[in-house]
Amino acid sequence: MASDRSGDQRADRRSASGDVAERLAKFRDEIDRLDEQLVRLLNDRAICALQVGSLKNKADLETYQPKREAAVLQHVRDTNSGPLGDNAITRLFERIIDENRQLERQAEEKSNSPE
Repeated sequence: MASDRSGDQRADRRSASGDVAERLAKFRDEIDRLDEQLVRLLNDRAICALQVGSLKNKADLETYQPKREAAVLQHVRDTNSGPLGDNAITRLFERIIDENRQLERQAEEKSNSPE
């Protein structure tokens, strides 16, 4: 009888393990789908930043505008409903802004260089 119970317990664990693996696969598929959306949105944002950079360049404005960056960071913190905390959102957007600013500078250098 004891061996029957231990066999049943092993079968239950295998079944539960299979269920966990299936659920993990579904969550990972969803994460992959969300990552694809994030990549598209980040690239869309970069395109907008390049357009802003072009306008700033034509108007002879500085690429780095600290007041605008502060406003963007405040906006995303105000929009944040979690579970990521405001500090995490701030760090993520600081990085996004930095990468977009770098793109703006590269585009500015390219447009100002003699051909």
